[in-house]
Amino acid sequence: MESHTQLGLMPAMGWNSWNTFTWDINEQLIRDVADLFVSEGYKDAGYEYIVIDDCWSLKERDSNGNLVADPAKFPSGMKALADYIHGKGLKFGMYSCVGTHTCAGYPGSFEHEFQDAQQFAEWGVDYLKYDYCFKPRNMSGELLYKRMSLALKNSGRDILFSACNWGEDNVYQWIRESGAHMYRSTGDIRDFWDSVKSLAISQLDKGCYTGSFCHNDMDMLIVGMYGGSNNDYIGSKIGGCSDTEYKTHFSLWSMMGSPLMIGCDIRSANQPTKDILMNPDLIAINQDIEARGAYRIKPEPQWFHTDDVFMLVKVLTDGDVAIGFFNLSDDQREISLQFWDIGLPYASGYSLSLYDCWAHQELGVFKERFSPVVPAHDCLVVRAKLVK
Repeated sequence: MESHTQLGLMPAMGWNSWNTFTWDINEQLIRDVADLFVSEGYKDAGYEYIVIDDCWSLKERDSNGNLVADPAKFPSGMKALADYIHGKGLKFGMYSCVGTHTCAGYPGSFEHEFQDAQQFAEWGVDYLKYDYCFKPRNMSGELLYKRMSLALKNSGRDILFSACNWGEDNVYQWIRESGAHMYRSTGDIRDFWDSVKSLAISQLDKGCYTGSFCHNDMDMLIVGMYGGSNNDYIGSKIGGCSDTEYKTHFSLWSMMGSPLMIGCDIRSANQPTKDILMNPDLIAINQDIEARGAYRIKPEPQWFHTDDVFMLVKVLTDGDVAIGFFNLSDDQREISLQFWDIGLPYASGYSLSLYDCWAHQELGVFKERFSPVVPAHDCLVVRAKLVK
């Protein structure tokens, strides 16, 4: 287990049951995902948390006020499931809510925070997603997150605290101090292009609100879902995205330092999905030890009067710079980066050696500017190294 000093150092990586399965979860599904994490290479790629979302418990607590796992869905119980996941070298995550009830109407942790944190610890939970439904109207949400944070940190077990208040209540101003390791800054993602685009654009000016031990969570990944949710709202009637759009989605989340929580059914993941989710060059950018947010550079204003074409620049620990050229518009665009704008003047005598993180190949050495042509809804992500 990670020590306290390491928990939340980099953005979490894992899988969450909600996007595809919502209420239709059971222990065999969770065990199958854990098995595939190992056999298909997700664990080796860096993914470690297997997280059960809402709808895992009975609708009522027991006579002692404890949460009870639904015996029809989880007949072996949560401790046995946690042990199975730990036996694979992975970590186990669960879900609760600040309110009296969860979003799907199951018991929430309001005024049971310390009791529930203790129970999660006894079960062997390593990660808690903590939602924001059915909060008493005049109760401070900020205080409720501080309450559960205190409970988790005193539960006797290291439990990563994933706050999920959807960007409400000016969360950016207080969430880091609360003790949360990651926090949802957006409404729910849905499996179609406009959702990815709007969530990303909504966070472009929030790069200063992410970093080690408190990461800006732009919601779970929809890569590889192709409309495969059992929930109409998430995307079963929308039809999903193209592989190009999923690639751009993964690139945005990786560059912007969001946790990478897989949302598709990895039991049926195709090769393009695996290639996106396990891209080692993008994961290395996301997991850079300094966990810095990315800053945005807008292209020349005389060419672009829009928010959906931009560059993101992420400063990396080793002196390299990750640069993403994003074209979220519906037309092909040439996107020109003046190296001056990332702090590299021509007079320095330095050039940039560029490596394409999707083609996994060197692009060459460039001086003063680089101007790729990027297709609609696509992106180019390069790792740039200074050379004399």
